[in-house]
Amino acid sequence: MSEQQISAPETASLADAPEAPAPEAAPLADAPEVLAPEAAPLADAPEVPALPADAPEVPALPADAPEVPAPPVAKGRRRLRTVLRWSVALVVLAATGVSTAYGVTQMKRTDLPGLATRPDGRWDYPQIVRPPLPAGRPGPAADRNKAAIHYADLRRLVLPAPKGAKIDPALAGDHGWLKPEVFAAEYADKDDRDAIKGVLVDRGLRHIAGRGWTMPDGTRTRIYLLQFETGLIANKVQTSDFSGFNQPTHALREAPRTTMDGSFPFAVRQGVLLNAYAEMKPYGAEQAWQAYITSGDVLALVVQSRKGDAKKIPFQQTVVLQKQLLDCDLAKRAGAGPRKLSSGPRMPTLALKEHPWRSSSNPCWSWSVSAFSPSPVCP
Repeated sequence: MSEQQISAPETASLADAPEAPAPEAAPLADAPEVLAPEAAPLADAPEVPALPADAPEVPALPADAPEVPAPPVAKGRRRLRTVLRWSVALVVLAATGVSTAYGVTQMKRTDLPGLATRPDGRWDYPQIVRPPLPAGRPGPAADRNKAAIHYADLRRLVLPAPKGAKIDPALAGDHGWLKPEVFAAEYADKDDRDAIKGVLVDRGLRHIAGRGWTMPDGTRTRIYLLQFETGLIANKVQTSDFSGFNQPTHALREAPRTTMDGSFPFAVRQGVLLNAYAEMKPYGAEQAWQAYITSGDVLALVVQSRKGDAKKIPFQQTVVLQKQLLDCDLAKRAGAGPRKLSSGPRMPTLALKEHPWRSSSNPCWSWSVSAFSPSPVCP
């Protein structure tokens, strides 16, 4: 038998051995005693008196006790709330209406849908104002102005350029005055140019004022005002030296072949001598329109040309406005100050149709096919 085997008697002796006592824990000699904290007395707490012995008991509510209804809201208070709500709604509506009305009234007629003039090629000219007359001087149509002289500054009688135009510096001249050679350069033939310069000298030309511009679509406009000694001389120069019955005496560079344009209403021709011409087909590199206007001692030439074809409506619009600036039936009042050209009382018409050269910003004229109302307000 090996050393690891244990005999049965030895195992039994181990079972009868007495239990060893458990070691006792050593007492904590130095452990302090832990005391519970005492509650601090409430020094200022009042004493609650005890109920007397004969105090009656509070009866309990019965199970079937009815509920106490909430106090009703006064009718006056309900009415006040309703009035306040409606008042606020009315104030909001009134403010909205006033704001809308103000916005509409501040808009231009042309900005309102349905009232805007349909685009037809007219240009937007600035507000046109006749220049003032020197003190004590009459207008060209005044009875005491026998020579029909324009005493206003001739340079301020030239029609201003419309919005969007590019000014032609070649017609700016010397402080607005042009030489006869600049005016004669409009004509094609050299012999015609020499003859024109001779006529201007022989007829006693005093001044030439002018202005030119080009629009974004390429339309070029040139305006010349030639001033002579009297209205009789200016009339003679137009009828004898420039305007023919069916075509002008001298051909322009852009219009070698022209014919009379009779589309201007008779009312436009009143008070002035007006002859307009249109280039005949086939056009050259440019189509050109031209018009001669004599008012008092001033002869005006208006030329408009454009590569391909020149529109008729801008040309007629320009001619009418230049005519208005030079002449007005109401210009008989001597010494009148500057006045804006605007529409006057409208004559009855048979057909409601706007004048094609009437500008929305400068409503000087209005017309129909059968009637015309030339009533601008001028000095």
